[in-house]
Amino acid sequence: MDKKTQELSQSIDLFFAKIMQLAENKQEILLGKCESGADLTNTQEHILMLLLAGKLTNAKMAEMLNVSPAAVTKALKKLRELNLIVSEKSRSDERVVLWYLSEEGMPIAKEHGHHHEATLATYSEVISEFTAQEQQTIMTFLNKMERKF
Repeated sequence: MDKKTQELSQSIDLFFAKIMQLAENKQEILLGKCESGADLTNTQEHILMLLLAGKLTNAKMAEMLNVSPAAVTKALKKLRELNLIVSEKSRSDERVVLWYLSEEGMPIAKEHGHHHEATLATYSEVISEFTAQEQQTIMTFLNKMERKF
């Protein structure tokens, strides 16, 4: 391995180490800091954001977040204790529980959604500084790294 490749490999390693530190016990990485003051995990806040679109089941949220139903159940329990969500049984099948936002949960859900959008905007801003060819190289790199994981 030549010196330049070795230096780039070390830079990538440091970058991933920083990401791991940021992502510890989280399902997503958001840049900046949420201002709601709510003592919630990113997963709990992301569940609130998902519920902005409407009522969802535990299983659907687990699928959307790519986490276990047990992890969602744990998060929902905390959100319910804080009166940020409400549940109801489905009219078509009473075995199915649907979750939705309470009035108290709505502002936190919206803030998380805005924070998520701001993070994506930051990514777009950085990406726009690269040429189309460089962007394709970045995409190729990310795809190859994803396959390695």
